[in-house]
Amino acid sequence: MFVLLARRILATVPVLVIVALIVFLMLRLAPGDPAAVIVGNSGTSADIARVRAQLGLDASLPVQFAHWVGQLAHGNLGESYFMKMKVTDLIAQRIEPTVSLSALTLVITILLAIPLGVVAAWRHGGWLDRLLMGFSVLGFSIPSFVIGYLMIWAFALHWHWFPTQGYVRFNDGFWGWLHHLVLPAITLSIIYVALIARVTRAAVAEALTEDYIRTARAKGVSELRVLLRHALANAAIPIATVIGIGVALLIGGVVVTETVFAIPGLGQLTVDAVLSRDFPLIQAITLFFSVIYVIINLLVDLSYLVLDPRVRY
Repeated sequence: MFVLLARRILATVPVLVIVALIVFLMLRLAPGDPAAVIVGNSGTSADIARVRAQLGLDASLPVQFAHWVGQLAHGNLGESYFMKMKVTDLIAQRIEPTVSLSALTLVITILLAIPLGVVAAWRHGGWLDRLLMGFSVLGFSIPSFVIGYLMIWAFALHWHWFPTQGYVRFNDGFWGWLHHLVLPAITLSIIYVALIARVTRAAVAEALTEDYIRTARAKGVSELRVLLRHALANAAIPIATVIGIGVALLIGGVVVTETVFAIPGLGQLTVDAVLSRDFPLIQAITLFFSVIYVIINLLVDLSYLVLDPRVRY
């Protein structure tokens, strides 16, 4: 186990280096100049040149990249061009709403998707199965921001059940925290419920055709035990894999959902940083999300050892 963990961690190092290089180059080579944004429309060429020198943007790309990597090696993610704060402090301030939204979305997704997938596989070809397939197609077809606006119109503006936007910190009250996150979490979870339920249905349906299922039924094992203990347990690996992929995909969904519901999390911070071309902030957030993605994939790989002891690395 220790050798596997060490090997997987070492394998993530070149991935993160490549991600850092790509993000750095994309930002530098894209149109637009943060120095011009800072000085505004009334700034002169001399003002822009002065700001570029202050920010170190007048140096060559290799020098800028080496300087940034050197800062990373010392645990320094830099300072925001526009907010004049350390990037680590900005991320620390905004991480709670993003983690809260992602965690609640994941809970809703798992509680809904896996039972739906199991029942659909059990009633393969029935109306529940067809209903799930229709929901899956609908969930994949409608963009999350459209679902978000429909949720706001129906449950916030029309019925006044939930607030239209904003966020209440967990320490300020659990029910206020939950009340503000229900609509965004449901909005974000719909596509992942569709994805995980569909994969669960396919995996459990395949498991139900195996000989050990017929043997269990012939022995008089209850149908619930057959579904949970035999079919679902043996279909756990593909389900765990797609859950891990879904968690990683939450990164993109969080950006859109936080923008729609005006939640002051990392997604909203990312949008603000992109619009202002705040290089240090964009680079730090992207690297942070990349590390989270790598950790999730590592946990999924390690979960195979628990779910299937026959797996050996």
